[in-house]
Amino acid sequence: MRTILFFDLPTLTSKNLRDYRHFVKDIQLLGFYRIQESVFVKMSTSQESANLLSKKITKILPKEGCVFSIQVTETQFSKMNIYLGEMSSEVESSDDKVIVI
Repeated sequence: MRTILFFDLPTLTSKNLRDYRHFVKDIQLLGFYRIQESVFVKMSTSQESANLLSKKITKILPKEGCVFSIQVTETQFSKMNIYLGEMSSEVESSDDKVIVI
């Protein structure tokens, strides 16, 4: 069983940023890892442990913003499609200014 968290938290003020950082730190302490900027996932061994995790999340919610949670089975999670576009960079690779000693 996997619990996936999606969240959209305000980051306009210094208090918002502090709350965002604390929330991310707290969910990482619970064992979540980041799969996208505002998407975290954690594996649970049973439905009971996933439900307990949901209760822990409600205790650390920030006052502002939205947090969504969904529980999926390992089979469902493993069927996730990942689509990657081409990576582009604004930096040109060049050795024109490299000094070889």
